Amino acid sequence: MTQDFPTGPAKRILMLVGDFVEDYEAMVPFQMLLMLGHDVATVCPGKKAGDSVATAIHDFEGHQTYTEKPGHRFAVTADFSAVDLTSFDALVIPGGRAPEYLRLNQDVLAMVRHFAERNLPIAAICHGPQILVAAGVLSGRQCSCYPAVAPEVTAAGGQYVPPGEGMNTAHVEGNLVTAPAWPAHPAWIREFQRLLMTP
Repeated sequence: MTQDFPTGPAKRILMLVGDFVEDYEAMVPFQMLLMLGHDVATVCPGKKAGDSVATAIHDFEGHQTYTEKPGHRFAVTADFSAVDLTSFDALVIPGGRAPEYLRLNQDVLAMVRHFAERNLPIAAICHGPQILVAAGVLSGRQCSCYPAVAPEVTAAGGQYVPPGEGMNTAHVEGNLVTAPAWPAHPAWIREFQRLLMTP
């Protein structure tokens, strides 16, 4: 790690997933955060520890939008219905198709509000900000996301931050780290780590 990459005590992080979460946006951040020494619990409404979700792989192959292919099985490591939010330091919301329906779950929205109201670090990527919109936590906030989600961010009173060239940039505002898609993982996780290590 470079000198300006902060390290410190491990944090307990909650990752919110659902069927057809974007494969790279769940698996890669999960592994990166474990590599940094953090304790990451993955949860999904209606599922418990030992279950799994199906993932989807989204790619850009010259069409007007991304393509979708079957991904892997991604393990759920904690019971959604029994999770103690007070034991977690931060929240991660991957993208894919899962946020589209997870945002309809009132317990999911309450979970997001718990972290937002306490100003705890929240990292969301790609379509993940759809959940932030539904939870009502983006008004007056800056947010990056997959460009197709930009109208929702704006309609919710947020300020959409366009991606840099190559979709590889992350945006930080206060406790919120957002990014447009999985090419931004290095920047997204680096900035999330900085927030996690900020006293």
